[in-house]
Amino acid sequence: MAPLVYTTLITSLGLGTTTTFASTHWYLAWMGIEINTLAIIPLMAQNHNPRTIEATTKYFFAQATASATLLFASISNAFLTGEWDILQTHHPLTSTLITLALAMKIGLAPLHSWMPEVMQGLNLLTGLILSTWQKLAPLCLIYQIQPNSPNIFITLGLLSIIAGGWGGFNQVQLRKILAYSSIAHLGWMILILSFSPPLALIALFTYLMMTFSLFSSFMLINTTHISSLSTAWAKIPALTASVPFILLSLGGLPPLTGFLPKWLILQELTKQDLAPIALLAALSSLFSLYFYLRLSYTMTLTMPPNNPAGTLPWRLKPLYSTTLPALTTSTTIFLLPLAPAILALFTF
Repeated sequence: MAPLVYTTLITSLGLGTTTTFASTHWYLAWMGIEINTLAIIPLMAQNHNPRTIEATTKYFFAQATASATLLFASISNAFLTGEWDILQTHHPLTSTLITLALAMKIGLAPLHSWMPEVMQGLNLLTGLILSTWQKLAPLCLIYQIQPNSPNIFITLGLLSIIAGGWGGFNQVQLRKILAYSSIAHLGWMILILSFSPPLALIALFTYLMMTFSLFSSFMLINTTHISSLSTAWAKIPALTASVPFILLSLGGLPPLTGFLPKWLILQELTKQDLAPIALLAALSSLFSLYFYLRLSYTMTLTMPPNNPAGTLPWRLKPLYSTTLPALTTSTTIFLLPLAPAILALFTF
């Protein structure tokens, strides 16, 4: 792809998200989301092979359906209430339609079936953009809706946690596993959003940080299959030690950073007299922990069938910069002691 075209598409991604962030009008917010979609489709289809084209087509149809539903719901809200303001979306019908449309945009269960298939057809860099940046604009709108009843958010959250954990059980492709991991983490954010929006922001912040560090690590060792993780020690030995910690942090094990949002969310749900829901969410997260442990085991405790002769790859200069992955990996692993400061920052 030509540098000018690539720069234009990346700029459009930023412009679309910024437009949605700054909008108080449903039509402008919808325009920002559409700019995002139109900008990422050429990035997804830049590798001309049947699998990539299939993933791009699936993504386009899913996003077009969600965008049409979102536009219809916002027009219906303006017809019923006389308001285009996002914060004035109080009618139950339009609020539910908008929530479902945005849930399909980001891949929440039960509207998540497109997400793993699309991720499977992308390269790791585009998959990183789809898993992180593309979630921000719809989540910003979901954050502002706040329906009268939290039942829809609770239902979407629990279904996403269960589907995200159960779906990754028998997967061997890392991109599909990362897609199911994204679905599960988004479920935690939506589950707590009605009761404590700052905790949802903390969960989003930690998710973005952990996902970026894991994608960066996989890009450094250039792997997309679980079986090739066993050769990571010969490429970059430091990743053999750090990636399992990133995976366990994504699973929410203490004393790693990923334990922080789940701990606070379960505590808040218990305070809201929703102990059964908190128990179900905690037990469902064990599904996700299983395939994180599976990846950690493959990377650290298994060896490839033979060792390549000649100079080991880790002695060569890496193709990517390792500074940013090192910083995000450090924060993914060591940020739990700063939990009081993070909580004070997001609840200010």
